[in-house]
Amino acid sequence: MNKNEEQLFAVTGQFETPDDIMHAAEKAACRYRKFDVHTPYPVHGMDGAMGLGESPIGWVTILVGSTCMLLMLGFISWISLIDYPIVWAGKPYFNLPGYIPILFEITILTGAVTTVLVLFLIVSGFPRNNHPLHDTPYMQRVSDDRFGLCIEAADENFNEAEARALLEEMGAKDIAPIYFNPVEADAGLRLSNPIFMVFLAGVVVVVSGASYFALNRMLELPPFNWMNVQDKTVPQTLHTVFADGRSMQKPVEGTVPRGYLPEDNYKEDPDAMAKYFANPLPASQEVFELGREKYESRCSACHGFYGEGDSRLQGQYPAPPTLHSKKVVDEWNDARIYHVITYGQNIMPAYAKQLTKDERWAVVHYIRALQRSLNPKESDLQ
Repeated sequence: MNKNEEQLFAVTGQFETPDDIMHAAEKAACRYRKFDVHTPYPVHGMDGAMGLGESPIGWVTILVGSTCMLLMLGFISWISLIDYPIVWAGKPYFNLPGYIPILFEITILTGAVTTVLVLFLIVSGFPRNNHPLHDTPYMQRVSDDRFGLCIEAADENFNEAEARALLEEMGAKDIAPIYFNPVEADAGLRLSNPIFMVFLAGVVVVVSGASYFALNRMLELPPFNWMNVQDKTVPQTLHTVFADGRSMQKPVEGTVPRGYLPEDNYKEDPDAMAKYFANPLPASQEVFELGREKYESRCSACHGFYGEGDSRLQGQYPAPPTLHSKKVVDEWNDARIYHVITYGQNIMPAYAKQLTKDERWAVVHYIRALQRSLNPKESDLQ
């Protein structure tokens, strides 16, 4: 591109250390107003060195946030006092403490969103993809490992020779002018661009039309009506499935729910449990090991390690009966012993909360093994 067609945007210089750029910013602030400093990371105290003063963006935040908070407070007041007052548990129509969280969130949300929009679109002038500093060696270095000072030609005190001399005096390196093409500068994207506005309107129309079509034509059911029709029995109505018209039916006689044994029905009737229940666990090595572990940790303190009633409590409690008695060995089946473990007997507490069902049945297997150990058969040794 012909240099004669370009205009000078600024003169730039690069520095090696943060201290150098701080001193350079202080000297530049004494002579110029339109200049900028670019660093690869924030440098503490740079605002004061450049003479920027306090940013007005904070006032924008508090002004917009407070205004929106007052508008929301007025809206809530109009709803609560005029349009739709509700008597609720004797509370006043205008319940200010309950509105504080809403007002707080409105203030934070509107203030934060407005701050970002003002900072990006108005203060910084984004989007500005055709900025003269873009894609220059200066910007490549100051975004990596150098500190840069940019003195703009738009400043009323700007003189290219004086700007170069000042940068040289401050020890700047790679001093270079930055040029730009006025035609390209005016060709950037602006929010007020008619083409952009037409495109934005087209996007709104397409998205709105697609949303309306998807929600009102593609769906077979209107939104939020899936609770209208439910597979349930309405009280005080005739049931059409069962012959007697009742929705509540008695359980089928002689059956129990799958995976459930009604043990609590036999809490007060151990003989009935002994009649209808049987040990569901097989007599395997794993079951005996589980039963031995639980017996020695839960039962052996009173009944002894071999079930002979030789308690280790040394007479502090009444001695428990031996597990090798004729009643336990010959008259009680597995379910009868299981009932005692589950619900307790005499001063023996219940172990239903300490042992699972399978662990209790495993203990029964182990008790049978202890009983057999005192009267083994020849086949047991084979």
